[in-house]
Amino acid sequence: MLYAGVDEAGRGPLAGPVVAAAVVLRRGQVLPGVTDSKKLSARTREHLFDLICDDAVAWSIGHGSVVEIDELNILQATLLAMRRAIAGLNMAASELSQLRIDGNRCPDLPADFARLAEPLVGGDALCPAIGAASILAKVSRDREMLQMDSLYPAYGFARHKGYPTKAHVEALAKFGVTPEHRMSFRPVREAAR
Repeated sequence: MLYAGVDEAGRGPLAGPVVAAAVVLRRGQVLPGVTDSKKLSARTREHLFDLICDDAVAWSIGHGSVVEIDELNILQATLLAMRRAIAGLNMAASELSQLRIDGNRCPDLPADFARLAEPLVGGDALCPAIGAASILAKVSRDREMLQMDSLYPAYGFARHKGYPTKAHVEALAKFGVTPEHRMSFRPVREAAR
């Protein structure tokens, strides 16, 4: 029996995409060390990323872009990224026994997937597939923010990954906004005035 877990990374930052991942595991499959990505060091997450990619039955990454975040809002862009991650698995719903989504709501899905979907608050610590998805989403997003840092070195994206740290807010005030900043977030709008 196969089941999937879905999680996201990057809802709170002021810049960059929101990234979701979907991971399919066999019922009872254990991936040693996999848990909520927020409880792991960056080095451990990087190591586990490769383990998950090698050992999972299937996995996929989906994005909600900065433009989509600003047009739809962060929640809807997150749900869109989750839908894209699920679609990217290239699996029929009939191959899965369950689709567990971290959080308190599920994205809109085709009917055959929707009947399998169930939200699970705190799922990244409770469900191995969601924990694995949280790691893939976090590492994928962090890697993108490192690339963004090379384009905009004055902002410190490599350190704070776009989160609203004091250094990031100060850089916004000093240098203004980049195309990678979320204009729908108040600190960015205020810096753009």
